[in-house]
Amino acid sequence: MTALPDTDANARPTVLVTGAGLRLGRAIAQHLAGNGWNVAVHYRYSRQAADETARACMAAGVAAHAFAADFDDEAQTRALVPTVLAHFGQLDAVVNSASLFRYDDAASFSYASAEAHLRANVAAPLLLAQALHAHLRERQALCDAPCQGAVVNLLDQKLWNQNPDFLSYTLSKAALEAAGTALAMALAPLVRVVGVAPGLTLTSEYLDAETFERLHRLSPLQRSSTPEDVAAAVHFALTNRAMTGTTLLVDGGQHLLRLPRDFSMMR
Repeated sequence: MTALPDTDANARPTVLVTGAGLRLGRAIAQHLAGNGWNVAVHYRYSRQAADETARACMAAGVAAHAFAADFDDEAQTRALVPTVLAHFGQLDAVVNSASLFRYDDAASFSYASAEAHLRANVAAPLLLAQALHAHLRERQALCDAPCQGAVVNLLDQKLWNQNPDFLSYTLSKAALEAAGTALAMALAPLVRVVGVAPGLTLTSEYLDAETFERLHRLSPLQRSSTPEDVAAAVHFALTNRAMTGTTLLVDGGQHLLRLPRDFSMMR
């Protein structure tokens, strides 16, 4: 799905949003498009949904295109940024929104579960950050103007509010948070790295609507994050050039609570 030619398209920044076909990734992609970003819409299987996201972004007057990659496959992951560059000509930011979220705990933990979560939630974001840095280094070598990009990693407030549920998922998000600190140092000054940690934002197969609404209010502010809250925080992180190596918690204060279970397991 490609936007019509636009003489101003090359003047706009371009962002790759992973997992942008559905849910939070779609909200982030559309919010950034509404703020003038060209959007590379990544998807794994949901081609139709990704095309819908691209059309919604294009309606805001920017360029958008859907790109497939399976983050279980290192070759596909490494090919994603070059494919985006071949289409748009440049890339200025990556938002790592795609995430694997499968239940396990200390009793059911396995190598397979840990590896699957680490591939999708840690290894893929690192490879995409690596590729963005290499691209910006090449761009800077070709021009005299300063060149800087940004990576935003979607984390989870539960890193600051630990419980034993979704063990492999939690470990992977903790690893991604630690990687953000390391990358912020390693990739500076060309790439800034910022985390955004939502609270309970969207319902899922684990929660019915009534339970979701009740738990969404379980915070000091009596509301957790909405997709719009998270998308606005991502946009702020992408545009504030003084931020790197830190995380924005966008959760209504849920990280201040001490809960024995994950929200998805509470009834």
